Amino acid sequence: MGRSRNNRRGAAAEAVVEAVDGGLAELIPDPDRSRAWTLLVDGAPQSHVDLDDPAHLTFEYQRRIGHVIDLAAPPGGPLRAVHLGGGALTLARYVAATRPRATQQVVERDAALVQLVRRELPLDPGSRIRVRSADAREGLAKVPDGWADLIVADVFSGARTPAHLTSTEFLDEVRRALSPSGRYVANLADGPPLTHLRGQIATAAARFAEIALIADAAVLRGKRFGNAILVAADTPLPIAELTRRAASDPHPGRVEHGSALLDFTGGATPVTDSAAVASPAPPSGVFRSR
Repeated sequence: MGRSRNNRRGAAAEAVVEAVDGGLAELIPDPDRSRAWTLLVDGAPQSHVDLDDPAHLTFEYQRRIGHVIDLAAPPGGPLRAVHLGGGALTLARYVAATRPRATQQVVERDAALVQLVRRELPLDPGSRIRVRSADAREGLAKVPDGWADLIVADVFSGARTPAHLTSTEFLDEVRRALSPSGRYVANLADGPPLTHLRGQIATAAARFAEIALIADAAVLRGKRFGNAILVAADTPLPIAELTRRAASDPHPGRVEHGSALLDFTGGATPVTDSAAVASPAPPSGVFRSR
């Protein structure tokens, strides 16, 4: 097993390789940032963390979620957030760095991964982040009614979102835990013919008054497998600002909403627990940056 000296700035860093519940985890040092690391599980990139600059988001999908986080409350203001899926705790660290008074809960089923991340990429002692090792839906059930201003779902098992996190019943639990003005954001992955993505949009539309989708144009056209960020709320979303921020990213994204997004579903119906299936596995050879 490779070891690292990730807490000593300027010290030589080596990869850390360790078996976790979800497969083989690797922490790879970033050659361009002295205390930054990429987490891979079974060869698929999961997270990137810069311990010196936790507000730096490298992965495309995380930057798009970062835009939603930035617009979920006044800049620097407090936020109560729940993260379903933890990885290297990148987004929880981002919230803590940009909103020091935030209170956060992270639900990550892979207890061995949590231990690895805590040991090798320790959290700032001042951050108010509670990490619980539990199934995402079971952990969400323990969140008090109306507690969360923001719920972020980024849960993958074997590169697929588990079926029980794709249904209307799951979103009922999300809405129960959200404040009336709270927002839900989910990282979805799909490829042609986009059956899973269309179904997830229809499912969210059945439970929330407002929805939007941020994705690469090629993904939306069904040209390639990739990530799409679903945003849902019962109050108006900041569509214009989300659109501006997504368009200005290094890899520009499109924002779809309103009737155009509902038309995109192509008549897909909401998914229920009884019919739910896991999201599709990425095609062989696709090197995913979730």
